[in-house]
Amino acid sequence: MSEHSLWESLRSIAAESADQIMDISHYIFTHPELGEKEYESCRYLTKVLRETGFSVTCPYGTMETAFRAELCRGEGATIAFLAEYDALPGYGENKQPAHACGHNWVAAASVGAALLLSRTGGWQGTVVVLGTPAEETVGGKVILAKNGAFQGIDAVFEMHLNKCNSLRPRALAIDSWEFSFRGKASHAASAPERGINALDAVNLTFAGINALRQQLRPDVRIHGIVTDGGSAVNIIPESAACRFYVRSEKRDDLDEVSRRVIDCARGAALMTGAELTVRKFENSYDDLEPNEVLMERMAVHLERAGFGDVTSARQDPGSTDLGTVSHLVPVFYGYAGVGDGNTDCHEADFIPLADSPQAAEKAVKCALAMACGAAELLTDQKLLSEVQAAFRRSVPQKVY
Repeated sequence: MSEHSLWESLRSIAAESADQIMDISHYIFTHPELGEKEYESCRYLTKVLRETGFSVTCPYGTMETAFRAELCRGEGATIAFLAEYDALPGYGENKQPAHACGHNWVAAASVGAALLLSRTGGWQGTVVVLGTPAEETVGGKVILAKNGAFQGIDAVFEMHLNKCNSLRPRALAIDSWEFSFRGKASHAASAPERGINALDAVNLTFAGINALRQQLRPDVRIHGIVTDGGSAVNIIPESAACRFYVRSEKRDDLDEVSRRVIDCARGAALMTGAELTVRKFENSYDDLEPNEVLMERMAVHLERAGFGDVTSARQDPGSTDLGTVSHLVPVFYGYAGVGDGNTDCHEADFIPLADSPQAAEKAVKCALAMACGAAELLTDQKLLSEVQAAFRRSVPQKVY
């Protein structure tokens, strides 16, 4: 099948499958679940994929709500679409979870792309959908990577809902540090000299990090909270703890910043006499390294799918566990804009946008564009070789 014929076939099937793709987005939206507890979302998505002819492994790896769905048509490339479906805590009514980040839409676009390919011919190889839980918390993709989920995959596609379209989203490398201090309790009025104040150690850690900021690169972000500050005002706190996210553009730079942040906590322990315990409370993510060849091809497919305003402008950075994946295999990652361009993910006003008609329509267009991008790699070995050469040339690669 020629490239034009394959495009026309996928476009026709996308029109026929539009309602199903929109239904996927709406269903996940109306069943919001927190990371590692996405049981209904996982059940629903795997049911859809099984009914379309995919073989499904669920649970997958060491995560109960992860899955791997495969459709194999002989020898050829293996292309994966990544589905996210965890919600954020506290955004819904009565502080219930809600999809303030639009992961319902991510699941619909990725599963939708796989469904479109399953309903057309002209390609050979394997299409994979990886259900990747807990992007908002522990970083399910990192756990799956450690379990070998990305071995043998030739390229990965994912798109995310955001305030504007972009083919060059930024994602910072991130470490998650918890500093727990153990002091000695004593009555704060009658015997303060007998106490060792663990809360002082937390406060001094914040002070040290705030002083450190002046000597850091502009791309570095450090933000923290106190998670334990004592139990009674008149008792010198025996225990106290704080957590920090530390981010930077590149992993090598972040490793050095993290070392200096830990030294701030060590200094606080030394000044107060408290004992310090350091641990990572979530998985670390690497910086996102998008594949330039995939980006160029997806610009074409998104425009053909109806994204007349695709831009390559870089957006304000966050962090994603997809960054780690981008150091293992070639990755395409893009943003689909929704709303008036003024409302970001993780804002309460983003919740209705994630289930809006505009978002649903873009889920279909993104599914079509990603299906076309994957179809190219499944039918054009030369293009696949160019993608992999660009990956080897430009990305600091990691092996688990």
